[in-house]
Amino acid sequence: MLDPEGVDTIHEASLRVLEELGIELWSAEARRLFADAGAIVEGETVRVGRDIVDAALASAPAEFTLTSRNPAKALNIGGNRMAFGLVAGPPAVHDEIDGRRASNLDDYRNFIRLAHYFNAIHIIGNQVASPLELPANTRHLDAYDANLTYSDLCFHALSIGRGRALDGINMTAIGRQISPEEMIDSPGVATVINVNSPRRFDEEMALGLMTMSEFGQPVSVTPFTLMGAMTPATLGAALTQQNAEALFGITLTQLTRPGSPVLYGSFTSNVDMRSGAPAFGTPEHAKANVASGQLARRYGLPYRASPASASNTVDAQAAYETQMALWGCVLGGANLVYHAAGWMEGGLQASYEKLVLDVEMLQHMMEFLTPIDVSPDELGFDAMSRVPTGGHFFGDEHTLARYEHAFYTPMLSDWQNHGAWAEAGSLNTTQRATALWQTALDDYTEPALNPAARAELDEYIAHRKEEIGTGEP
Repeated sequence: MLDPEGVDTIHEASLRVLEELGIELWSAEARRLFADAGAIVEGETVRVGRDIVDAALASAPAEFTLTSRNPAKALNIGGNRMAFGLVAGPPAVHDEIDGRRASNLDDYRNFIRLAHYFNAIHIIGNQVASPLELPANTRHLDAYDANLTYSDLCFHALSIGRGRALDGINMTAIGRQISPEEMIDSPGVATVINVNSPRRFDEEMALGLMTMSEFGQPVSVTPFTLMGAMTPATLGAALTQQNAEALFGITLTQLTRPGSPVLYGSFTSNVDMRSGAPAFGTPEHAKANVASGQLARRYGLPYRASPASASNTVDAQAAYETQMALWGCVLGGANLVYHAAGWMEGGLQASYEKLVLDVEMLQHMMEFLTPIDVSPDELGFDAMSRVPTGGHFFGDEHTLARYEHAFYTPMLSDWQNHGAWAEAGSLNTTQRATALWQTALDDYTEPALNPAARAELDEYIAHRKEEIGTGEP
């Protein structure tokens, strides 16, 4: 998407933003780290020289391993590997049976069960659908507990402030039956830090970032930049601002703990210039996903991107917008594709049917990314020699040995002819998705949790809720 000169141009322009304009940083503790490194701090504005950025990039690892309570599901993040994550953060959920409603703990647990069930989902997002009926200051504890109880995948912790990040670290350590200190060398929980674009880092985000980095846990520094609203209305300007903000946060992780794992995060799209509403799955969004991958590779960092859709319902728009942005993630070489399953309504809704639709698309991508086997047996010369010119291969032994698993078999598509489809009820894709998530929940089996870990988690949650209730962070 960018030629080498274009990548360098964006890089140089980003450094100019950091050196001349700076970033507003609300955390006094973080400002001290920058000042000690030689940055210019004027009030709450921090201007960072390229030497500080270069030193940070030199210490940040190119890849890392994230280990959940099930070591068999450890994720290697970086290189040419991709991992797909569950949607995170919506205040509403929807399914075709009960309609749209405020997100709640029951639905939250169901989404975790579905993430565990479908093997195209490799990591759980940060509060898949916030359980709004629970107290805001302690609901993260119930969410972490659901993550650790109903799945054995890695998950993202909420890092609004130090306490929520520490709870994610401590509870993951309990689930793995190791100490938080042992997690420093063996990360087990990640987080996403969003920059308040344009060019502002609030105190809670900074504290969450520093806490995770202090304990060696991966941080995805992800500016949320919408062209025309939070950046100038051009892709070049948006990439420049995104890159400056990302480099600032990446630098803060390394000032906190050199060598701590960090991802270059991108979430750049545009607004509808007629209404100001966010738009996703646009050509600009897909191009930003590809170009951001080029920037991440320039810095030798793992790359996080996201597919998304602004559709309000699971329809053709939801599919083609997500598919457009997903191709941007794949072609951009994203190592972690966040919000990959279940995202709807510009991130305001987690949808059961959309999760199934997305899993189908992710499975397509997984198959697409599987290398082509060109071994002698697979080339099938003997089969070609057996079948006469103008014949067919249906009955040949080469076909018969492979027919059951020769090609990807979709779980959602319906390939019946019209008559058979009509006789089966004329179900559309969304209706078939409804049946599929219901079947998945019926078939789901809860992964066993170490009884000692279960008892320790219960004790920890009770203790922390009491602490938070008395004013502890």
